Amino acid sequence: MKRNSRLSLALHTLGHMAAEPKQWKTSADIAAHAGTNPVVVRRVLGPLRKAGLLVSEKGHSGGWKLARSPQEITLADVYLALDERLIAPDDPHANHHCSIEHALHEQVSKVLEGIERELVERFATTSIADVQNMKY
Repeated sequence: MKRNSRLSLALHTLGHMAAEPKQWKTSADIAAHAGTNPVVVRRVLGPLRKAGLLVSEKGHSGGWKLARSPQEITLADVYLALDERLIAPDDPHANHHCSIEHALHEQVSKVLEGIERELVERFATTSIADVQNMKY
């Protein structure tokens, strides 16, 4: 999973944390392992803390760790906490002068909304523990 996305980084990090759920991981350690910057790690993991998936502790012996067991955290929890979306929200200021553009926008939005719902439903069936147990 080498794509550069917040979801990829979050899932990769949580997968490693599932192996040692009580262990504190520093932003620097996570960043070094993921090949990114500690600031990026904090920006990605902050919403997970806000959603109750992670806890963090400042200071020398601090870091990040799971707030719940890996079995209780689903891929959907992570996806929704990051506010990831396949489709951008509608722009209320969009001016659809063309009836074809408006109709296409409506139809494509409906299809993508259905795909988004199915994605979240399918993500909800897989926990971080499931991912951690799928080592290759």
